[in-house]
Amino acid sequence: MHESIKEQYHVVIGLEIHIQLLTDSKMFSSDRAEYGALPNTNLSPITLACPGALPRVNKKAFDYAIKLGLACGATITDLNFFARKSYFYPDLPKGFQITQDTTPICQGGFVTIYSNEGVAKQIPLIRMHLEEDTGKSLHGMVEDITLLDYNRAGTPLVELVTEPALTTGEEAYQFLAEIRKLVRYLDICDGNMEEASLRCDANISVARKGAQRLGTRVEVKNMNSMRNVQLAIAYEIDRQIDLLEAGEVVIAETRNFQATSGETVSLRAKETASEYRYFPEPDIPPIWVSQEWIEGIRKTMPLLPRAYFKKFTEVYGLSDYTASVLTENKAFAMWFDELCQHTTHYIAAANWLLGPVKGYLNELSLSLEDFPLTTDCFVALITLVESGTVSFSIAASQIFPLLLQKLDTTPMALAKKLDLIQDSDEGKLKTLVAEVLAAYPDKVAAYKNGKSGLLAMFMGEIMKKSQGKANAPLARKLLEEALA
Repeated sequence: MHESIKEQYHVVIGLEIHIQLLTDSKMFSSDRAEYGALPNTNLSPITLACPGALPRVNKKAFDYAIKLGLACGATITDLNFFARKSYFYPDLPKGFQITQDTTPICQGGFVTIYSNEGVAKQIPLIRMHLEEDTGKSLHGMVEDITLLDYNRAGTPLVELVTEPALTTGEEAYQFLAEIRKLVRYLDICDGNMEEASLRCDANISVARKGAQRLGTRVEVKNMNSMRNVQLAIAYEIDRQIDLLEAGEVVIAETRNFQATSGETVSLRAKETASEYRYFPEPDIPPIWVSQEWIEGIRKTMPLLPRAYFKKFTEVYGLSDYTASVLTENKAFAMWFDELCQHTTHYIAAANWLLGPVKGYLNELSLSLEDFPLTTDCFVALITLVESGTVSFSIAASQIFPLLLQKLDTTPMALAKKLDLIQDSDEGKLKTLVAEVLAAYPDKVAAYKNGKSGLLAMFMGEIMKKSQGKANAPLARKLLEEALA
């Protein structure tokens, strides 16, 4: 579709994000809430809604929802009621879902997203409410039969609903990335969309610019990655514009995203609130959230990604890009911050973390918690390089791998044992420089005639003659002086 046609339309996108909470038990029962258990093993009469089985509220789920609300600047609701929301789907054993209707635990608030150019945009939130998850329908395992696994039924969820304030699939991607980072920093959700612990539905409508009303809203489901959310929204925007350009109407419906084809397909007509037949849950009394409860949780709040980003750029002098990469992972952000309490070589520490350390962890599929070096040992390695005692390349390729195997030694001890200490004797280095330049008079002439790229060749020869032990910055300085 030509961009000139798109520019004639106004796009409005709202997101509904289901955040599965990392509690040990389910929302209204003591059944285990775990991913990957054998089908239909984490069940009880409460989950299956047997007669006489009464639900009981999981306090930890409330704690986690309040944490998320505080992180987003939302207002916490003091008096909370639950309601029954009727569904006619087989993956709900009760035939209804226990959720919050009129009193969501969190109201308002916002999440700030950042474009690739670093431009900030606040996305306002309507609400966050607590509810239970559904079971899972498994298609295709047995021909013409759908299997049901109720293990997930009853798992605590927070559903976060945004205002229709997003306008592109790229913004939706950025929003999801911020939410995933946030819930991981708060330790309330693992954020794995592939395992459905973080799920997103998008509501999309388009209308001609200047129209008095928003376009017809279409909901898109079944997007199991942030990239798929972006692709589904882009496809749906084009589909709706094509319909309007052809003089047709957009139907209010729920559509599924097909990752293989990159298209959305109709699933069912869009439900209305009246079809859910909300009514108060008679078996759960009102839940009162006191200010003391809220303040107790506020005191446990960790430093959040944007606070780390600000600290890394303003205090430690990192670039926006480096700070963004470090704050993607809570463990990396915390460990880098800890390193910076023991060294002032902040940029070098960041480069080590994002280079050799990350490479080592990725190669062995390890997390930072599995990294064997202590803070003191790692700081000593950084200092060894920054003091000019050993070059970075030697430290990264020889000392670092050995430290990972021999935890009872130090970087300096290894450097001495392996004879890796850099040669910083100016007299020796000047002799090496003179020998190299004397061996290549034609190259020296070419350099002086403008072929500055030959400097790297000269440095390579110097390092070769010194068996890699020449202090490279000092050797380069002496080389440039000699050539001048």
